[in-house]
Amino acid sequence: MKQKAEMKKMENKNTLSLFVFIDAFGWELYKKYGFLDGMIKTASPLGTVLGYSATCVPTILTGKKPEEHGHFSFFYFDPKNTPFRFLKWLKYLPASLVDRARPRNVLSKLIKKIFGYTGYFQLYNTPFEYLPFFDYSEKRDLYVKDGINSSDKTIFDYLDDEAISYHVSDWQGTEEMNIESLKSDIARQSINFAYLYLASMDGLLHAHGTDSNVIEKKIRWYENKLVELSEFAYEHYDDVRIHVFSDHGMKDVIHHHDMIKNIEALGLTFGMDYVAYYDSTMARFWFQSETAQKVIESFLLQQTYGRILSEQELADFGCQFKNNLYGELIYLMEPGHIICPSFMGKKPVAGMHGYEPGDLDSVALYATNTETGSIPNDLTDMCSLMLNEADLSRKAA
Repeated sequence: MKQKAEMKKMENKNTLSLFVFIDAFGWELYKKYGFLDGMIKTASPLGTVLGYSATCVPTILTGKKPEEHGHFSFFYFDPKNTPFRFLKWLKYLPASLVDRARPRNVLSKLIKKIFGYTGYFQLYNTPFEYLPFFDYSEKRDLYVKDGINSSDKTIFDYLDDEAISYHVSDWQGTEEMNIESLKSDIARQSINFAYLYLASMDGLLHAHGTDSNVIEKKIRWYENKLVELSEFAYEHYDDVRIHVFSDHGMKDVIHHHDMIKNIEALGLTFGMDYVAYYDSTMARFWFQSETAQKVIESFLLQQTYGRILSEQELADFGCQFKNNLYGELIYLMEPGHIICPSFMGKKPVAGMHGYEPGDLDSVALYATNTETGSIPNDLTDMCSLMLNEADLSRKAA
């Protein structure tokens, strides 16, 4: 009887829904280099959201707008509840020690361990004397239960509720490790749904821009790996429904601006007149006086490399956060322009994202080997699409 049951299991291979997340592989890159031409039946632009991966990923996992799930940039103004008060004393250490990337990375890992953070944590280039004005948004792992700030359910919470077997990559693992881990679950036919996390493209695009041979080589690597993975999956499943998608695209950087230096030259005092966080493509301000607000607004309105986002624009972007959590005023850089040095880094990069969501190079990608009639328009559609696909695969079992 046992042998017959095992034979029946092998005969009934079922359906696997495979979602492949490739960080920063945008629509324009897909059009430029092509991808899986013999496999993809439908490909389309996928609208992104204002912000960075810290904003995009919670939107993908929950189907909610940033103002709903509570994630935007990593640092937000909260001097009363900041856990970073003790770090201000590090400003007295030699800059050659504490302002370099490697020591900062080591310190970030140490702080993450001390505080018990399970999400992505990095101090970047944030000045130590300014850290006590801020708290950090991604303290918990986004991919596990209760990882979202708003407590909204993610796709994986829904899968658990519906008792749908699934595989999700370790976002801290290498791409090779994630592929091999997925293949192990596929070989056991223990899943109906899989979420493969591939994140290396983002860093390569930051370093090399979109025209480099390094990028084309990486895209071809993804292509080969997914063809191999598809063939392997078809050895164990009757139907393998593949959905490739990203969180945003990438823009080649054409100019960088020392906004910090210019703001500091206005005669205002950080922490007394205003507080600011300088992301790569956004400067976010909180004001302690009307005078400071007028002075900074006047300066920003004279600049041609960006604009102050209006309340209507923030509403349209789904980024009207309560209590001005992520900025009382947000200045967004024009595509291709970055703030450098910023609190994210001191050196210019070749590629950047985090611009207006409608910018062509910022738009994400969706592509599939299925002839599905349900094409997602933007990142908020991905959660429901994944759940529908998972339910379809389960019913086919």
